[in-house]
Amino acid sequence: MNEQTLTLADLGWSAFYQSQLSIEDLETCDPMRVTEVHRNSVEVIGVDGPTRLPMNRLMVEHGMAVGDWILKDREGLQAVRVLERKSLIKRGSAGIEAASQLIAANIDTLFIVSSCNQDFNIARLERYLALARQAEVEPVLILTKADLCENPDVYTDQATELQNVLVEVIDATSPDAATRLAPWCGRGKTVALVGSSGVGKSTITNTMTGLDLLTRGIREDDAKGVHTTTARSMYRMVTGGWLVDTPGMRALRLVDARDAVDAVFEDISDLAATCRFNDCKHESEPGCAILAAIDDGTLSEARFSRWQKLLREESHNAETIAESRARNRKFHKETRVAQGIKRAKKKAE
Repeated sequence: MNEQTLTLADLGWSAFYQSQLSIEDLETCDPMRVTEVHRNSVEVIGVDGPTRLPMNRLMVEHGMAVGDWILKDREGLQAVRVLERKSLIKRGSAGIEAASQLIAANIDTLFIVSSCNQDFNIARLERYLALARQAEVEPVLILTKADLCENPDVYTDQATELQNVLVEVIDATSPDAATRLAPWCGRGKTVALVGSSGVGKSTITNTMTGLDLLTRGIREDDAKGVHTTTARSMYRMVTGGWLVDTPGMRALRLVDARDAVDAVFEDISDLAATCRFNDCKHESEPGCAILAAIDDGTLSEARFSRWQKLLREESHNAETIAESRARNRKFHKETRVAQGIKRAKKKAE
């Protein structure tokens, strides 16, 4: 099926989006899906094929992500609405100022890609899982480069510590990979790839889409890759679905994710609920269920430490965001007051 014969259902349209349209919308606008976001424009695709729209004020204020649905005015040829999202994957941006960086919208499944080498990092994978839980999308852990590893079971055994997530071990260069991943990639479905540079995301994209995107190797000394994908883009897969490839992310800052962290560490959060004291710090308090689980070997101290670290980080980020928002509100208020004084003086003159 070529792009000129796509239906809205092929693009991922569902009753969730249809319910947001009025009769006037149906008569004057066309739904379009965002496939790329640039500084001054967005690439979109609809039933008539792809086109480019200017980045207008509405888009800037709303914040655009690959996978978003917009309504394009048939006469003005610009976006007049951004539809409510079914899901949104985001992370905290780097730097002192706290802000959210949008990764992908309206995703059904998050493919968390790691490899059977030194890149495998259980703590980083738990952060990616928190992203998926926060967005309420299904996570699937994909382990690549198993064909280059003497004992892939070492990595799959470690992955069992991650709860409520399916694990697929693939050779990303093999056509069999598309067959293995097909259950999540059917008509109208959208998946996003996240993972460090060099784990094989672009190779998976090539295999799943039939395209020939640039891929580069990894450094042999530390198994770290170099960035080949520099922007988020959405591609049509040979299985009928859509795939969002993202640049490699090693730094992953969680925002507004307390419930997501608890979901990733559901075993620990359930234990914490059974501690004798509601404000148990899990340090030396009597009746601490978590310390008891560590003592009897049913909970590893390393996993408990990772849970604590993510909770501390999430709490700090939440405070930073609140402070940043308070500063912005104060700045805008002071600006409005200053402008009011300036207008009053000019009127008096």
